[in-house]
Amino acid sequence: MSSDETRVQNAQEEAAQQRVVQINDEKAIACYANFCRVSGAPEEMIIDFGLNPQPVGIPTTPINISQRIVMNYYTAKRMLHALQMTLQRHEATFGVIEVDLQRRVRPSIIQQAQPVQPAPKNE
Repeated sequence: MSSDETRVQNAQEEAAQQRVVQINDEKAIACYANFCRVSGAPEEMIIDFGLNPQPVGIPTTPINISQRIVMNYYTAKRMLHALQMTLQRHEATFGVIEVDLQRRVRPSIIQQAQPVQPAPKNE
């Protein structure tokens, strides 16, 4: 490959990297979910989102699924990468996110159980 061809190829690659994908989110519907279930088939992944009204313990009422996303595995892998990058940046800024409920709750219970020591009096 000549140097001119290499320069043209590099310029094309740089132009492709600088493209901005425009997004129109006017019709997007936002919803909150504290539950998600992932299932799949050979060609696609299915992610269900819903609201669990009883997030601690085993739910006694059915969880209503409000959103279902169906995507191919290529898109799922790109989404996984984007989520990992976003979580890494968040944890670098705000600290590690503890997903184990027992580890999140237990320290506050221990602090509540310990009596507050009165400040020493100056005599």
